[in-house]
Amino acid sequence: MAISRAQLAKELEPGLNALFGMEYNRYEGQHAEIFDTESSDRSFEEEVMLSGFGAAPVKQEGTGVSFDDAQEAYTARYNHETVAMAFSITEEAIEDNLYDRLASRYTRALARSMAHTKQVKAASVLNNAFAAGAFAGGDGVALCAANHPLTNGGILANEPATAADLNETSLEDALINIAGFTDERGLVIALKGMKLIVPRQLQFIAERLLVSNLRVGTADNDVNAIKSSGMLPEGYVINDYLTDTDAFFIKTDAPNGFKHFERMALSTNMDPDFDTGNMRFKARERYSFGFSDPRGVFGSPGAAS
Repeated sequence: MAISRAQLAKELEPGLNALFGMEYNRYEGQHAEIFDTESSDRSFEEEVMLSGFGAAPVKQEGTGVSFDDAQEAYTARYNHETVAMAFSITEEAIEDNLYDRLASRYTRALARSMAHTKQVKAASVLNNAFAAGAFAGGDGVALCAANHPLTNGGILANEPATAADLNETSLEDALINIAGFTDERGLVIALKGMKLIVPRQLQFIAERLLVSNLRVGTADNDVNAIKSSGMLPEGYVINDYLTDTDAFFIKTDAPNGFKHFERMALSTNMDPDFDTGNMRFKARERYSFGFSDPRGVFGSPGAAS
């Protein structure tokens, strides 16, 4: 008895799904080193950032307690995008028993395409970290800027006053600046740098700065203060999708920094097309990448920018 296209799809689909998953996972994961993933059940997500309270005043004997109001600082918005791609195997290829070889090759290529797009979209948050306009955050300025407005009238800077390449001095200055970050009301919140994020061009500099026991590039016997003091406890990560070869970023322990919302998880589907007789295999997912609180990162565009 001849096998029908529907039966063929039913037989092929489990194997192709498994092959797709194996290939996809080879490229998946770099965004997870930067973004915290949350689920979503809407077409977009909004996160309202509140100002908190000011410093608590001294209450004099016999006087009433002071009240304060938490104000809405700004709203960060995440618009989910649908990413999808498909391929088809012709009826003639099926007749000539080429479907097995072609399906395997095409499935791997589709998985690479889906994973590549996801990593590019994630990295674009950092690749456009110093650009305002369409890439501005909820407060109206770029992710890394020297003029994030605060509700108390002040400003917050999460980039160096003078752009610098990655070295011992620039890294120490960045960590000092992070520790001095304030909230919307000007209260110091004692954040810490947790992880250095670099393009592949800076991986060897990062290794020397964070792993060496002694200071880099000196004949002195001084200790590497960044390592000995436990700074950047999560070390460094390389992101192959960063486009600026001398920019570097430090992810902090701010709770609402980089976020990845998953609206629909990655799914695959295979079915026959009646008109052409082709077998079609599709992959699809919906997600968004962005940031809520710019205190989640400190970045430098590099001296050449």
